Amino acid sequence: MANNSTIVWFRLDLRLSDQPALTAAIKRSEPVIPVFIHDPESEGKWRPGAASDWWLHHSLKNLDEELRAVGSRLIVRRGDSLTELRSLVKETGATAVYWNRRYEPLVIARDANIKQALGGDGVEVQSFNGALLHEPWTIQNKAGNPFRVFTPYWRTCVTLDVAKPLARPRKIGAPKKWPGSERLDLLPKLNWAKGFKVWSPGEQGAQSNLKRFLSKAFVDYGEGRDRPDRVGTSRLSPHLHFGEISPRQIWAAVSKLPQWRHSQFLAEIGWREFAHHLLYHFPQTAEEPLRPEFKKFRWRKNAAALKAWQSGQTGYPIVDAGMRELWTTGWMHNRVRMIVASFLIKDLLIDWREGTQWFWDALVDADLASNTLGWQWTAGCGADASPFFRIFNPTSQGEKFDGQGDYVRRWCPEIARLPDRWLHQPWNTPAAALQNAGIVLGRDYPEPIVNHGTARHIALEAFQRIKGA
Repeated sequence: MANNSTIVWFRLDLRLSDQPALTAAIKRSEPVIPVFIHDPESEGKWRPGAASDWWLHHSLKNLDEELRAVGSRLIVRRGDSLTELRSLVKETGATAVYWNRRYEPLVIARDANIKQALGGDGVEVQSFNGALLHEPWTIQNKAGNPFRVFTPYWRTCVTLDVAKPLARPRKIGAPKKWPGSERLDLLPKLNWAKGFKVWSPGEQGAQSNLKRFLSKAFVDYGEGRDRPDRVGTSRLSPHLHFGEISPRQIWAAVSKLPQWRHSQFLAEIGWREFAHHLLYHFPQTAEEPLRPEFKKFRWRKNAAALKAWQSGQTGYPIVDAGMRELWTTGWMHNRVRMIVASFLIKDLLIDWREGTQWFWDALVDADLASNTLGWQWTAGCGADASPFFRIFNPTSQGEKFDGQGDYVRRWCPEIARLPDRWLHQPWNTPAAALQNAGIVLGRDYPEPIVNHGTARHIALEAFQRIKGA
């Protein structure tokens, strides 16, 4: 085996361009051994869900192909990360292990232990920032504390310089003999994953999505980002989560456009940064509300309502369309994410953590920081949260953002023949119109499982009780 080689431990940074750990390893002018270790047990409750496993399977395959194109390959191992890294060090004679940092609480603790253990073995260990524009501990308010409100946080961030993306390596030095590698099949044994064919996991897919967005949708992003009936968003979230593209690369591409600093799209990149900032400084928020008064909120246990929500059978078309899009494609438009989250939390009074768990398993872009911030924002219990009394009306939201009904008709085909006037409120449709459409409510499409007006009143009363307490 090669002496003085460097192990590059790939995690959520599955790319070759702007890859700080890989770049640093190559600069050592010694053989580089790229490694991925499948160790979901170390992530506890937040081990990747089925949709994430699907994406990871294809992304790793793509990464191996990219590495082979520059004279290298991906070594895959399964098991405890420290045990496998020590084994690889012994097998290869590696003198250094490099990786890019992650920010989930359990992973931070695991990595600190690994760094200490390998250092004690005499191995050089370095970690790098490959996932964020700015490290969470470098952004503080005037009092020296972490931000809890997005606007001043982002106002601070945009005054700071962003490092230029690192170049893609043309060649990676290989060892004379490669260590053994396992075959890793993470494809879920579920037929719903067939709908994921709309995605192209991997670095090339990420770059194609960015180019498509900047050339076709960026200029209208302010309006398009709220329209689920259009392809008006970047759809980069899963690529960002798996590190197939870096925020620095996005920043560099957008900065070439006019008025780029005032782009709402860059603010969305900032929202992702803010999510990691919060999770790093308030790690308990993955499980508990940031605002302590919400620990007293009396959530309902309603298995039937939860199941109706999960399966897109609530009787509210925009909600059902979103949940079916999620189940079919592993993704949901952001405007609809807010609508379905508000419905679960405030119409059904079901704990927001039930929503985080469902999204975690069903989303291809399931990211602990973003998932936590999004759900706590909607519930009103997190940082910079939407007030609890902001309750989305699923009917008016559907009519406003899917006025022609293209989105609902795609995902709820059983009511596609309803006139636009009634599409978002089938329960109010005149009998003649229902008959003309060949629809019987309760048979072809469910009656609403809750009355929104009544549910809103009950939710506000429940909020007043914890506010008063």
